[in-house]
Amino acid sequence: MLERIAQIAKMTKTPIIADADTGYGGLLNVRETVRGYEQAGVSAIQLEDQEFPKKCGHTPGRRVIPMQDMVDKIRVAVDSRSSSDFLIIARTDARTAHGLDDAIQRGQAYAQAGADIVFVESPESRVEIQAIAAAIDRPLLANMVNGGRTPLVARDELADLGYSLAIYPALGFLAHGHAVRQAYQDLQDNGITTDAIDLYPFEEFNRLLGFEDVWDFEKTYAR
Repeated sequence: MLERIAQIAKMTKTPIIADADTGYGGLLNVRETVRGYEQAGVSAIQLEDQEFPKKCGHTPGRRVIPMQDMVDKIRVAVDSRSSSDFLIIARTDARTAHGLDDAIQRGQAYAQAGADIVFVESPESRVEIQAIAAAIDRPLLANMVNGGRTPLVARDELADLGYSLAIYPALGFLAHGHAVRQAYQDLQDNGITTDAIDLYPFEEFNRLLGFEDVWDFEKTYAR
């Protein structure tokens, strides 16, 4: 994971929020995870209170660790970073199995433990989204998953409700999956790619990947 995120950080100037799941083990693992992600150039790290191995936050059967165990993880994470500019996002998955009140209580405890941002995963209505914002005195993150358990709320409305940040983790892979299925279905039906499929221009895609720099290098040094 560190190798992947370091490569991403090297290729972009955009601030990166990195998902570190449960911290990959006990408290010592959390310390090493935080140090590694910060050194890799990440701007914020997300840690959650699920049991390991974790599950997607919008699927059933998720189980959470005791609240105090997660509080300890947050404290270690905060103490392990070298700069307060490296933000700690504390996520709780308690809502689905234990109810909203437990999820809010956990969010409050994680804020008191030093988390910079609190993320209550998968509230199931706008009323719940608003209740979370009213109860937790800390910048909040909303997870807008297309087709997930939480209703999609527009950016301005989220801001009005008190949310500082929103992520859209499913948008890219759902769009990608739909486009790929359409493209290969077109090929299967027609034996060739038709104009019905809107493709990324090949030359523009090469520029996106940074091939122009490779070609310039080869002009100078290749034999």
